This record gives sequence, C-alpha cells and structure tokens, in this order.
Amino acid sequence: MFDNLTDRLSGTFRKLTGKAVLSEANIEEALKEVRRALLEADVALPVVKDFIDRVSLRAVGAEVSKSLSPSQAFIKIVQAELESIMGKANTGLDLKAVPPAVILMAGLQGAGKTTTVAKLAYYLKGQMKKSVMVVSADVYRPAAIKQLQTLAREVDVEFFDSNESQAPSDIARAALSAAKKKFVDVLIVDTAGRLAVDADMMNEISSLHSQLNPVETLFVVDAMTGQDAATTAKAFSEALPLTGVVLTKADGDARGGAALSVRHVTGKPIKFIGMGEKIDALEPFYPDRIASRILGMGDVLSLIEDAERKVDKDKAEALARKIKKGKGFDLEDFKEQLKQMQNMGGVASIMDKMPGMGALQPGAASKVDDSQFRRMEAIINSMTMRERINPDVLNGSRKRRITMGSGTQIQDLNRLLKQHKQMQKMMKKMKGGGMANMMRGLGGMQGSGGPGGMPGIGGGKFPRF
Repeated sequence: MFDNLTDRLSGTFRKLTGKAVLSEANIEEALKEVRRALLEADVALPVVKDFIDRVSLRAVGAEVSKSLSPSQAFIKIVQAELESIMGKANTGLDLKAVPPAVILMAGLQGAGKTTTVAKLAYYLKGQMKKSVMVVSADVYRPAAIKQLQTLAREVDVEFFDSNESQAPSDIARAALSAAKKKFVDVLIVDTAGRLAVDADMMNEISSLHSQLNPVETLFVVDAMTGQDAATTAKAFSEALPLTGVVLTKADGDARGGAALSVRHVTGKPIKFIGMGEKIDALEPFYPDRIASRILGMGDVLSLIEDAERKVDKDKAEALARKIKKGKGFDLEDFKEQLKQMQNMGGVASIMDKMPGMGALQPGAASKVDDSQFRRMEAIINSMTMRERINPDVLNGSRKRRITMGSGTQIQDLNRLLKQHKQMQKMMKKMKGGGMANMMRGLGGMQGSGGPGGMPGIGGGKFPRF
C-alpha cells in the first residue's frame, strides 16, 4: 500500500537536499510535486487542497528547527500533517456496555464485509480476550449466511443461525436474546450490502440500528475504490450514526487515497485496516505509523507486534538455546525462519514496514516474489537431514540430486547456501532468537538509511529463482 505515493514523495524530498533554508521559492515546486502525488494517489480534492495549504503555512513559518536540514524539516511537517488528516492517533473500539456489546457492520456489496466480521471476531477473541457471537442479517445475497457460518467455525466463535425466510429485524432480535442467555461479551451483526447507496437499504439498516442500539457502527469500505470510498462513507455517515470505518483490501491498493481521505471527508476515524486475505490480516489503524510508512520511514512498532503475535515463541526460544550452546544455525533452522516470514505476511509485507525503504529504488518492495522462498523451502526439503544439519557435505553429485528433486538449478542451490551463510552470521549477532529478535533489532536502525541485516533484502538486491 502507498507504493506510488511513497516513490513520488521520496523524489520530491531528495530535490530539497542541499538547499540552505526553506523558502517560498524552493517550497513552491516541492508543494506542486506533493499535490500531484496526492492527486495521483486518488486522494479527494478537498483533502489535497487543505493539506497543501496547511503544509505551506507551516513550511515557511517559524516552526522549522535550525538543527534540521530543509528536506528533514519539510518531511517532518508533511508527516505531522499526514497524521492530522488521518486522525492523530488510533481510535479503538468502545465496548463499555452491559454485555453483549453490539457491533453493527454496514457497507456496500463486495467490500469484504462478511470476511471483516470474521476477522474482527478473531481479533476480539485473540487480542481483547472477548467471547464473541456473530450473526448474519443478510437475507438477500445467496449463501451469505452459510459463508459467515463457515468463517465463524474457522475462527472458533459462536454463530447464531438464521435463514433467508426471516426478516432482518427478527434475526437481530433473536440473536441479541441468545447472546444475553449465553453471556457473550460481543455480538457482531452482519447486514445486507447493496450495489449502491439506496433508500431501502438505508431504511432497513437504520431500523436495525434503532432496534439494537449498538455501541459501535462500523462502515466497511474497499480501499481500492480510492476517493469513492470517502464519498460512499460520507453518504452512510449522513444516514447512520457511524462510529468508525474499516478499510479493506488495503494490501491491493498501491495508491492509498482512501486512507488519506476518509477521516477528513466523513469526520469518522478509521479504526481498522485489512491487509490481506488471511483471517488474522486485520490491523488497528495507527495514523502515525501509516504516515511513517508513506514517507518510506518504515513502521517498526507494527513489525515488532507482528513478530510477537505471529512468530512461534517456543521455536524461537529453542533456536536461541541451540545457538547459545554453540550448535550453530543449520538449514533446517533456516527453513523454519522462512516459514516464520510467510506467517508474517511475506517479505513484501515485512519490507513495507522496514525503516529506510524510501532509500531503495522506486517499487523495489513490489518486485519481491514470495514464491522464491517457497522454492528455497523445496530445495531444503529435497535434502537429507544430514545435509541440512551439515551443508558442508554437499558435493557435486549431492547437489545434482537435490536440484533434480526440487526442480531447480545448481546456481539456485548455491544462492540458497549463500543466503544461509548470511543469516547464520546474523543469528549469532541476534543471540539466536530468530525472526522475533530480528524484528526487535530493527528498532535501533531508524534513520540508518536502509534496512540492512536481513539477507537478500539490504540495498534492494533480492535472491532470484
């Protein structure tokens, strides 16, 4: 997400390098570039105008610190204003209510609303330790109820059964009663989507809102629709007392216009952002972290949180003990670390949050293909356990057997062995903690000008298979 915007802004900031001071003259061209970059990112025009005015006012004012270079000062101002238009800080869910706290989900058809219900249930259960029940009041879309039932089973939360012959109001009433009897903490109600905003849909969901009196009414919107997302969200917010927005499919949106427009246009905070298809790919929306990512400065906090949540701690500790005992980091351990990377969303997702990514060539992160790591895993799987533990025994005939078994070339295997050596050295520095320690180690690298460390990533040079 934000790849295009990051590339354009990075080029703009580089042009300011070497200027002695920020003045109206040298800031004018930079502001034109920023305006152009925002419009190309499909940010709503009123948001762009307001943003440029505020940056211009601050950039030529007295807020520029003498200790910063003009480009650093400009970046600092742009970052502060990006945070401002997106909402300053994360706005969490307000579940302070007599159980069950009801969350009503609204949105157009195709925005990923039903999937988001399941992701939110998974988040509430895992991160907030809440008992959750989900129910579908969508009696129009074929298999909508069945889809939610399947997802509820996958995330292991209560599902209240309904059918297409029932009225949505009857379903909601019965679900609320069942949630009270089962002492459920949170009831999430999925509502019917439509292809466009229409009076019938608004009347139906308004009626459900009055009936359920939810503590949270969340509008689910597809980030890939750009500024249309903000326009649609505004229409819903005028008809419903929305408490927040959930942006979905943000991982497929290289522009980021929706994230930069929704708060400004609707006045409603973005509470969550969907960053993938997996059930755990729903993240709280932190404007400061997103602004940092847009400016190519990484998002170390989210990276560390990902590692803490998704990396197998028992395996990480076992690896640390092994290396401390001097047993080394073998190819079996290397394969495990590749799996941990996949668990964290793949290399492109990790790179997106790394500090210093703005220093790489434009679009470098998008060129990473995670299939290359699956091939590396296939090569290791074609080895015997002895070969994995001691790669030094690999001679010509063994290498030929391994590459034939994995469908790869000798040079692919040699590249893998080189990658392994690089990671082996890093593990010694990281005290053997593997992926989790590696992510923590990145915390001290902000401002270092590049991600460094991770094999095959530093400087934008990726292993090619």
